[in-house]
Amino acid sequence: MNLAPRAAAAYLHALTQAVVAPEGVDVAVAPAYPALAAVASELPSSWALVAQDVHWDDSGPFTGEVSAPMLTELGVTATLIGHSERRTLFGDTDLRVARKVAAARRHGLTPVVCVGEQEMEREAGQTRAVVGRQVRTGLENLEVETGNELIVAYEPVWAIGTGRTATPAQVEEVHALLRHLLASLFGKAAAARIRILYGGSVTPETAHALFALPEVDGGLVGGASLDAARFAAIVAAAAPV
Repeated sequence: MNLAPRAAAAYLHALTQAVVAPEGVDVAVAPAYPALAAVASELPSSWALVAQDVHWDDSGPFTGEVSAPMLTELGVTATLIGHSERRTLFGDTDLRVARKVAAARRHGLTPVVCVGEQEMEREAGQTRAVVGRQVRTGLENLEVETGNELIVAYEPVWAIGTGRTATPAQVEEVHALLRHLLASLFGKAAAARIRILYGGSVTPETAHALFALPEVDGGLVGGASLDAARFAAIVAAAAPV
């Protein structure tokens, strides 16, 4: 919940001046709902516009919610679903995630499905069980053929906005698990093409080591995305891989 429309448009201009996306590196921005139209009008054609959430129905008595058809009309091509803040603060269950994923796909949006464990769950050795449940339930009705229909983001909740970053070994372990889970649901060929992002205090200082991991296909950047120079440095860190 950052940057109203005018501020978001102004920041996007600063961002486009700072960011040089290397060949093969895709850039996407996910502003707050009210800023989507302002950002869309200034967005470089090679960048993607992403929403932060979506409702599971197309219309109806859901005051305050935003549907997939509303988003596609604004030029949105993907949407976050199941972000940890939506899960912990606003009651998004795995079943709600599944309904939102289905709604996104009905209207051609790519769901960026976020999964991850709380600190107490990691300390209790429940990471694999929690992430496995989130994937199986959240994606149970999804059909994937090419791998382009879905993006998954691993965001350990204990590392979001805390300055703590999971170690490369911890990240690689969970990303390998995610790849295995996706293969069990959609087959190895499709699973190999599904992008798995890491989110959890991604910074210019940590980005290169994270992006170099075999199963990490990019970053879901939070706080560092609000600083054009820092976000540009994260994009540049993806160039070698």
